Amino acid sequence: MSEAQKRVVITGPTGLIGRALIRQCVRSHTEVYAVVRPGSRRMSTLPEHPLVHKLECDLSDLGSLPGRIPESCDVFYHLGWGHTGRAKNGDVKFQTENIDFTLDALRSASALSCRLFIGAGSQAEYGPLNLDRISPDTPEHPVSSYGICKYAAGRLARLEGERLGIPVVWMRIFSTYGIGDKEDMLMGFLVRKMIHGEHIAMTQGIQEWDYLNADDAGRAFYLAGEHCGKSAVYCLGSGQKKPLREYVEEAAQLSGYRLPVGYGEVPYSENSVMKLCADISSLTEDTGFRPRISFTEGIRELIEACRRECGPEQGGMS
Repeated sequence: MSEAQKRVVITGPTGLIGRALIRQCVRSHTEVYAVVRPGSRRMSTLPEHPLVHKLECDLSDLGSLPGRIPESCDVFYHLGWGHTGRAKNGDVKFQTENIDFTLDALRSASALSCRLFIGAGSQAEYGPLNLDRISPDTPEHPVSSYGICKYAAGRLARLEGERLGIPVVWMRIFSTYGIGDKEDMLMGFLVRKMIHGEHIAMTQGIQEWDYLNADDAGRAFYLAGEHCGKSAVYCLGSGQKKPLREYVEEAAQLSGYRLPVGYGEVPYSENSVMKLCADISSLTEDTGFRPRISFTEGIRELIEACRRECGPEQGGMS
């Protein structure tokens, strides 16, 4: 099944995947209502385009959207998640608010006559399983407040979706990177360190991870909106894993970083995930999604973007 997406709603549009999804929508001539937190400093990252309508609305007020969007929509993409970052991911009070935000988004999707609701889940819903592949059917054992609340939000959304008669697709995102990567995300952090010629202290780098470029992730979300007609859970990644050290060494080579990386200077935490790879077979079967951007291509683009961001005086790597 393939259905056109004439008009969609996107919460969390200024995030890495949100911006990629908007770019995909514009390429596909899909009209977008981009729901942005009032006063967001990242509002300027959204494109100025006739198809993109910026709508300021807090996550706590998503129930007001049906009265503010004048037309029915096809798909509601809920990427927004409040209180993120290491300091807040473990806060039970803050994280549980997101469950209500998700359900409010779903009810607004129903009121806007959306045929499909797609939410952004997380690999954190599985906990530190350390399996060669993690599939949608792998039992969940989340250990963090963030992972537990992501799991609860997805499960309750699918339950409420049954009552409302709207299918809910829950995309469990593994590790992504790309242009605009925040400094507290690993690849963005490493690349900026390399460009500045600063020492990098990290773990031994033997953990095996799966990295997906954000543009591929945005395309995967869009394909799900185009092809999915029933509730489902998918794992979103590249489907391939390799030791973190290999990703780091490739980034160092492409950036010209010449200092020795401090492998082993940072100890592993108690719940460190040593194997993290998405089984994307069901996503591929249902939507046709396959990654197109290699890590080499994607990390090279991130390096060049960070160089532009840092300015011409940066880049000492000796």
